[in-house]
Amino acid sequence: MAAFDTTRTTYGSTGLFGRFGALVATATGMLAAWNDARATRNALSGLSDRELADIGMSRGDIETVATGKTVF
Repeated sequence: MAAFDTTRTTYGSTGLFGRFGALVATATGMLAAWNDARATRNALSGLSDRELADIGMSRGDIETVATGKTVF
């Protein structure tokens, strides 16, 4: 007669602690991305219009560059 062990989780599945760890990792990544965008925005905003023109940007480009979104 065969017996099945039903007390173990399926191989490769994550338990409660694994899901909580993934949530913490995602939140930490989002916080780091927000902080990078904030620092980039502050640094570019501190430049003069002439300095922005020297690197091929205008004031309207700062948000796009800070968030990393591309414009087609």
